[in-house]
Amino acid sequence: MSDNYRSREERRRAMNDNKQTNKSQGNKKKGGIFRKIVAAVFILGIIGLIAGVGTFFALISDAPKVDDSVLKDSFSSKIYANDGKTVLKEVGGEKRTYVQYDEIPQTVKNAFIATEDVRFYKHHGIDFYRIGGAVVANFKEGFGSEGASTITQQVVKNSFLSPEKTVKRKVQEMWLSYQLERKYSKQQILEMYLNKIYFSTGEVYGIAKAAETFYGVTDLNDLTIDQAAMLAGLPKAPSTYNPYKNPENATKRRNTVLNLMAKNGFITQAEADKAKQVDVQANLVEQNEKTSKYDAFIDQVIEEVQEKTDANVSSSGLEIYTTLDVDAQDYVDQLMNNEIVTFPNDKFQAGLVVLNNETGAVEAIGGGRNRVAGGLNFATDIERQPGSTIKPVLDYGPAVEYLKWSTAEPIKDEPHQYSNGTQIRNYSRNYKGWVSAREALGRSLNIPALKAFQAVGADKAQEFGEGLGLELGESSGEKFAEAFSIGGFTKGVTPMELAGAYSAFANEGMFTKPYTVTKVKFSDGTELDLSPKPKRAMQDYTAFMVTDMMKSVVEAPYGTARAVRVPGLDIAGKTGTSNFSAKEKASFNIPEGGVKDVWFSGFTPKYTVSVWTGYEKNSDGYIYSENEKAMAKNIFKQVITHVSQGEEKGSFKQPDSVVKRAVEKVSSKDVKKPSGATPKDSITYEYFVRGTEPTKVSQVFVEKEKEKEEKEEKEEKAKLTASFSEGSNAINVNWSGGDDETEFTVNMTSSDGASQTLADKGSAGSTSIPSPTPGATYSFILSTNNAGSASASVKVPQTAEEEPEDDSESEPGDEEQNPDEGTRPEDENENDGEETDQPDSEGPQNPDQGQQPDQGETENSSEPPSQPGNNGNNGNGNNGTNGNGQGNNQQPPATPDQQTENE
Repeated sequence: MSDNYRSREERRRAMNDNKQTNKSQGNKKKGGIFRKIVAAVFILGIIGLIAGVGTFFALISDAPKVDDSVLKDSFSSKIYANDGKTVLKEVGGEKRTYVQYDEIPQTVKNAFIATEDVRFYKHHGIDFYRIGGAVVANFKEGFGSEGASTITQQVVKNSFLSPEKTVKRKVQEMWLSYQLERKYSKQQILEMYLNKIYFSTGEVYGIAKAAETFYGVTDLNDLTIDQAAMLAGLPKAPSTYNPYKNPENATKRRNTVLNLMAKNGFITQAEADKAKQVDVQANLVEQNEKTSKYDAFIDQVIEEVQEKTDANVSSSGLEIYTTLDVDAQDYVDQLMNNEIVTFPNDKFQAGLVVLNNETGAVEAIGGGRNRVAGGLNFATDIERQPGSTIKPVLDYGPAVEYLKWSTAEPIKDEPHQYSNGTQIRNYSRNYKGWVSAREALGRSLNIPALKAFQAVGADKAQEFGEGLGLELGESSGEKFAEAFSIGGFTKGVTPMELAGAYSAFANEGMFTKPYTVTKVKFSDGTELDLSPKPKRAMQDYTAFMVTDMMKSVVEAPYGTARAVRVPGLDIAGKTGTSNFSAKEKASFNIPEGGVKDVWFSGFTPKYTVSVWTGYEKNSDGYIYSENEKAMAKNIFKQVITHVSQGEEKGSFKQPDSVVKRAVEKVSSKDVKKPSGATPKDSITYEYFVRGTEPTKVSQVFVEKEKEKEEKEEKEEKAKLTASFSEGSNAINVNWSGGDDETEFTVNMTSSDGASQTLADKGSAGSTSIPSPTPGATYSFILSTNNAGSASASVKVPQTAEEEPEDDSESEPGDEEQNPDEGTRPEDENENDGEETDQPDSEGPQNPDQGQQPDQGETENSSEPPSQPGNNGNNGNGNNGTNGNGQGNNQQPPATPDQQTENE
């Protein structure tokens, strides 16, 4: 027993010893791994530090030197036309007024520091707190989405470096900022910054020039708090926050600066609130400096360079290559100067943009009439309600894109409402019934446009519009609503934006944001390509089919823009008109028929031209006369004709995704193929997305023919008989036929010229003529309202005393007539009861069939014209008649030149 026990005890101790040994070995193993990890991290850290330092020095090895002359002096920039040789203008520092640090009041300094770099006096050129926030933003939104540049870094960037957002440039910027802080005081750096910063178009650089330009202040100490805040808010987006052009945006930005000043203790909240009460335009000086040649275009160039590069155009010695076509721009300038068209008055304004569809390049800008330096650019700055020009973009474009509507899509033009129950009306205040999408757009009907928008849905319509470069919904600061479908914007669009959207239809669905600068060459030799890349905004079938629908606006008899037609040019486009509100009409005494904005935006395969006309302010006037309302179309026609001279005209190419098919004109909710019974003028050719073309054959005219035949079978033709009775010595006349509604009129004429009416609009019946004159011939004519006509004649025999002897030979022609049957002269042909008189013509020509043959065009029987529409009859199947054989005397509709376009 003891041996067993001893053995068990020993075994237990041995087991415990093993556990302790294993535990000790495990701890040693774990400790060794941890030490290895720490060592590895330390080694990697050292390697990373060495590599980082090496990389850092490699990146800054070719950084420019800090040069006093570059920091304080200005170097002019040259702006070139699209040929790369013609210098349009040399923009230099001659409009700069340099001021010393001590000449700048503390309020102005505080306004800029609070806005741009609140820790300016605490860092050494680089603010690591701001860098941390920017790093987070860049991880979320991509590199370069948010910067953390200090005022020192901005001075470096504007003086020494190209504005490319690369790691190398950023490292060099930080390095040079550190060097700048070592060499110059904070006061000197702030002075450099405030004298270099860009404020506005018209080459306004530096705080002194800005104060003089906006407020007429030559001593900066005279600037008020609200004025200093306004100027401090401008550099972030000089055009967007310009108080002359965009007072609403300018007010918001100024108030933001005032809040920042109060938050950081530079002013009290009471002072900020008081400054906010000042009207942002209250103390602005009147702009009266006239612009020089090409300034409307160059203003846009400077803004674009500033926006895309942050480079200082006036002092950085840039070479800027633009898209301006000298010939096109010269022509547009002449037009704006009243040399091509005659404007109604000096205050009547116009803005236009000429785009190259393939590249998206802006080749000319009409910035307005009688412009002043830095003033409103009516091509790029105004945001006005687009009216019906938006219908291809937000209504029919999305419907084709997402629902694959055809150009023949039936839409019923009838009383209709917005989703909230508000009534919508066409401009004409009437309804067309069933119309095709093509005709609805061509006539600019509002109700079908809204129905298209509602069919697609607001979200898809907004997505489509934003894909064409429009700011909609939250991005524009206004709720996207159904009223947008007919141009009921609150904010509106610019001619530049609308031109960009339209050009995508001409460019097979590829959208390129309009641009004026192709590249910038910096003083260090660096080149930056600024041409935007095209992107697909819609399918090629959408682009082609909507384009073809817009061709009907120009070409179809019902189109609202027939006046812009140019021989040899394939033109598509859309008119647009916006109206005054009831409040505006009352405030400015605007008569009925006065409108606010009139647009025409159109394109050929090569160019897009978007034109706006109107007045800058409601108090300046309103568009009223037909001549004024036609100005936008007139301007478009002149410009598109000029820029197309010498160009290969071409036409819009039908893609493989689209098919053209013959269909019966819209008369119901279904689109069907024509039948053999369909009249020629009821057939049209329309476009369909391949695979969606109709397969069913229409039975409309087949059924009408059948109904006609059945009706004819049921109707009994009018009958008339007349015979002489010897027994009663009388002529018996009988008439019958027709139906219950038939009215009979019977007239009798004898050979001696006597006439008599036997029945007048009576019913079927009979009568007798007693004791007729022997040897006389009596003729009877029956006419009805719906059963045709008939005739008969009877020759009464001679009396017995006058008759020849039985054995005498009868004269030819005197044979005795059958007393039971009437006779008729050999030269009389009895009518079969059908109306034989036909109208000389087919009545009014169908307005949807294009130009009529008497206007020089012939119809191709193998392929009728592609313009669809109504068939010119009242739906009973009789070509050009009113259903009872009579010619239709209805006058043709007014030509589009006589019509007023819908809202």
